Amino acid sequence: MVNPIAQEPTRDEAAGAIEEGRTRLGIEFGSTRIKAVLIDENCRTLASGDYGWENQLVDGLWTYPLEDVWRGLQAAYGALAADVRDRYGCGLARIGAMGFSAMMHGYLAFDAAGELLVPFRTWRNTNTGRAHRELSELFGFNIPERWSIAHLYQAILDGEPHVPHVAFFTTLAGYVHWRLTGEKVIGIGDASGMFPIDSDKRVFDQGMLDLFRGLPEVAAQPWDIADLLPKPMVAGQDAGSLTTEGARLLDPTGTLEAGCPLAPPEGDAGTGMVATNAVRPRTGNVSAGTSIFAMVVLERRLKALHPEVDPVTTPAGDPAGMSHANNFTSDLNAWAKVFADFAKAAGFSIGADDLYGTLFRAALQGEPDAGGLINYCFYSGEFLAGLDEGRPVFARGPESRMGLGNFMRAQLLSAFSPVKIGMDVMTKDEGVQVDSLVGHGGVFTTPKVAQKILAAAFDAPIKVMSTAAEGGAWGMAVLADYLGHAELGLADYLDQRVFAAVESTTEQPDGRDVEGFETFFRRWRRGLPIERAAIGAIPLQS
Repeated sequence: MVNPIAQEPTRDEAAGAIEEGRTRLGIEFGSTRIKAVLIDENCRTLASGDYGWENQLVDGLWTYPLEDVWRGLQAAYGALAADVRDRYGCGLARIGAMGFSAMMHGYLAFDAAGELLVPFRTWRNTNTGRAHRELSELFGFNIPERWSIAHLYQAILDGEPHVPHVAFFTTLAGYVHWRLTGEKVIGIGDASGMFPIDSDKRVFDQGMLDLFRGLPEVAAQPWDIADLLPKPMVAGQDAGSLTTEGARLLDPTGTLEAGCPLAPPEGDAGTGMVATNAVRPRTGNVSAGTSIFAMVVLERRLKALHPEVDPVTTPAGDPAGMSHANNFTSDLNAWAKVFADFAKAAGFSIGADDLYGTLFRAALQGEPDAGGLINYCFYSGEFLAGLDEGRPVFARGPESRMGLGNFMRAQLLSAFSPVKIGMDVMTKDEGVQVDSLVGHGGVFTTPKVAQKILAAAFDAPIKVMSTAAEGGAWGMAVLADYLGHAELGLADYLDQRVFAAVESTTEQPDGRDVEGFETFFRRWRRGLPIERAAIGAIPLQS
C-alpha cells in the first residue's frame, strides 16, 4: 500500500483526483481551531485550511455562539478551497465523501421547531457536579461532569425552564452533521460521551436508559429520553448525504455540489485513535500537549466504577478507557525558558529544537528515579490528583542528587505522573492488557527520550509514527474514505490500506527505568501535601 506521507502525488495526479471527485474531506472543530483537510484515495493530504476561534464565558458558562460555528466552518472550508486553487489551479465542486468531527460532550438542546433553547454548553463547564455524582452512583458507571447527559440532568435538577421543551439534544459534531444532512445521527465514539453505550449491541445502554427514566425528576418530564438522543452509528455506515441547503451552508459561493455521502460524525478522541492507528483491542494512544490523555482499547468493559477513567468507545464501537490530565507542557516550557535565558545571558544563541533536544537528552543521563527530586507541573486543577487548583512546585530533600540530568528527568517523570494514575487503574486494578501505545505531540519530537520515559511509566511499548502529526481532521477524512471499504473491519482497513508502509520507531520498557519510575511515582504521590500547601500559601493574582 502507498505510504501516504512518503510518496506525495504529483500535481497532475492531485488535480485529476480533485476534478473527478476522488477525494475525501474531513473537518474538525477543536477548542481553538477549526481545521479542514482534503485527502485522495490513498489518504494523502492534498490541501488544508483552518480558522481560529475561542470560547466565551457567558453568564458563568463556557460557550461558542452558533454564528461562530458556521462562520468558522465556512472560513476553514474557504481556506481549503483557496489552497486547492493555489496548488492545482482548479475549483472544488465535487467531493467523494466527507465527515465532521469536534470536541466531545457538551450540550446543544433544541425544541420541536429546531430552535436552540439555551446557548451551547461546552465540555469545559463544571457546573454539573451533582448530576455527575448522582448518575454515576445510579448507573454504577462513571458519568464525568462534561458528558451531555450530565448537562441535561443538571438542568432538570436546577429547574431550568427550557427542559420541558427539549425535543433533541446532541454534540457539536452531531449538530453540524444534522444541519448539513437533515439526519439526527452520531458516531458511536462521540455518542459514548453523551450517554453510556452497550458495546455488544452498539446502541445506548437500555438498562441505564430505564434507570434514568425512573428518576422522579425525569419521569415528570413530557418527553422520553430515548426520543431526545441522536441515533448512534458505527464507522463505515451511511450517515446521509449533503443536502442542497447543506452545500450552501458549507460553501456559500455555490461551487460545491450536493449529494456527497457523509460518514457518521465523530468526536476528537475517535479521530485521534484513527490518526494513530489505535482502534484494535490492546492498543492505544497517548496525546501530549498542554494537557495529556492516554486511551486504551479494551477487550471487555471495566468491571467497576473508576472516577479516574472515562469509559468511551472507538469509532467501531469497541470499549475504550481514557485517563485525562489537565497539565503537561506548561511547566516544561517554563523551565526551558529559564535555560534559554541563561544561554542568552552567557552570550549563546540556541534555537527551540536544540534547546529542548539538549534538555531532553540530558534526562536520559539522570538516575532512573531522578535522584530524589520531585516536581509538580500543576498550572491548573487536576482531578486525578484531587486538586481544584494548581501551583507549579519543584522540591528536593538535602540528600537529593541535584544535577541537570536528574532535574530534567524529574520534569518528564512528573509530567507523565498524573495520567499514570488512570492508566494504573486500568492496567493494575482492572488487569487491562496493553500490547502497544502510540505517542504523538511535540514532546516526542526529540528521538527516544519521551518514548523511553513513557514506556517506563506505563510498562508498555511506545511507538511514534511518521503520520502522528496529521491530526483529527485527517483522521475524520480517513473515516470518510472508510465508507467505501466497510467490508473490512476498521482495524484491518487502517492496517492494510492506510498505515501499511508508514514508518515508526518503538521503545520497549527497560526494567531499571520501570522500577525507577515506580520509585519516583510513590514519592510523588506521598508528596502531594506539598502541592496542597502551595495552593493554600500562594494566592492566584487577580
